[in-house]
Amino acid sequence: MKRVLVVCLGNICRSPIGEGLLRHHAAIQGVRLQVASAGTSGHHVGEAPDRRSVEVMRRHGLDISGQRSAQLTMKDLERYDVVLAMDAANLNDIQALAERLKARGGSPAEVVRFDEHADVPDPYYGGADGFEAVYAQVDAAAAAWVNRWKQPND
Repeated sequence: MKRVLVVCLGNICRSPIGEGLLRHHAAIQGVRLQVASAGTSGHHVGEAPDRRSVEVMRRHGLDISGQRSAQLTMKDLERYDVVLAMDAANLNDIQALAERLKARGGSPAEVVRFDEHADVPDPYYGGADGFEAVYAQVDAAAAAWVNRWKQPND
């Protein structure tokens, strides 16, 4: 079973959507995944996802209301096989943490962008349209990741 961690800044908007959509696509495609999410900052630790993230997922038939924000730790980089970053800034922060782990003799997860083609924009300061756009982008990327992990060589 592949262990996947989805990471954004605060773990209340994008990464909860990513976590929910990876679980959804894994269930549809019959792929066994362990999925969680975290934020590079600790500003929202213990909080539920942003109500707009919960609403956009609910409109698409998915419930993420039980998720709670967590902060990314060095242990997470050892615990998971793949860490998916929502944008370049988070990717850089995660890679810096992975380098510190390597310097200590640890073996970090593979760290890559969630959407290999573009950053997933942070919709926090925008309206509902931004959350819908994030949903669409993350849904497509999540389906692609799960399809890739379904392949026998991965």
